[in-house]
Amino acid sequence: MTQENVAVDGSKRPSPQEIADILRERIRAGDLKAGDRLPTQAELSEEFGVERGAVRQALRSLQEDGLLSNVSKGSPPRIAAPAPAHGEPQPTMVALAPRLTRAFGEPEVRIDVVCHTSETLMLALSEPLRMIHEGRIRPRSISFRVLLPSRNINLAFPVLVDTSAGDGTDGADPVHERWLQMRDAQARVLQHNLNAVRSTQRVDVSVAFRALPFTPPMKLYLLNGEEALIGYYMLTRREEEWQSRTLEMYDVLGFESVLFAFRKQDGHRDGAFVEESQKWFDALWETITTDLTLS
Repeated sequence: MTQENVAVDGSKRPSPQEIADILRERIRAGDLKAGDRLPTQAELSEEFGVERGAVRQALRSLQEDGLLSNVSKGSPPRIAAPAPAHGEPQPTMVALAPRLTRAFGEPEVRIDVVCHTSETLMLALSEPLRMIHEGRIRPRSISFRVLLPSRNINLAFPVLVDTSAGDGTDGADPVHERWLQMRDAQARVLQHNLNAVRSTQRVDVSVAFRALPFTPPMKLYLLNGEEALIGYYMLTRREEEWQSRTLEMYDVLGFESVLFAFRKQDGHRDGAFVEESQKWFDALWETITTDLTLS
């Protein structure tokens, strides 16, 4: 027994893993419920008779297990809500981020995407990119291929409810202009954030966009050829303010689309879906030779 593992009174100090196991058992027993705040690091350090570094390691273990939420400096984390049952579909914003983070834990990261805009993808990438900049993960290479609708097509959505409500003078469609600005701005941020990893962390990064000649009815995320996430866009009628105008449109909220997850390791049927989805994407990518033009 080393001196570091012994308290002043001679008793054995718990290791970070033992602290994590004790807290994990409290969560499972219901002593700590979803939404409850954990005690502060100082309080846990005093309770277990250890340095704060050991407490931080224990909390990091619980965070990686998905048992903690709202983990940030300056405030104790909360107990996370129970994860849905395996295979249960989740909204895109909930489902995508942790799966992307897991995919970025591999040495070679390959992400292929079909979507209407890259808003959800851009937001979901913040966590794995932060972990790279912190040195917690370090892939050797990152490859992104993203298919987005071309600026030159008549989109199926979003569209004006009243098609006669265009500009009138030059026939410009304000809904299309708004979508195009969003598409380009989000794609540029995505591209910039990934290229920043290449310049600051010396990771081999490749980012490519190509222009779909149709409006995709669904979003598809292929992660390292091992997992496929698919969700269908649900059309809704809503209003948005844009350039001092109120636009009434038929549109979708992509981050609310329900994603269905398929992983190769989950059995033959899921594995076959992943493989066929990857083949479909590869063929579509090779067929479409027009690079996306960002304004």
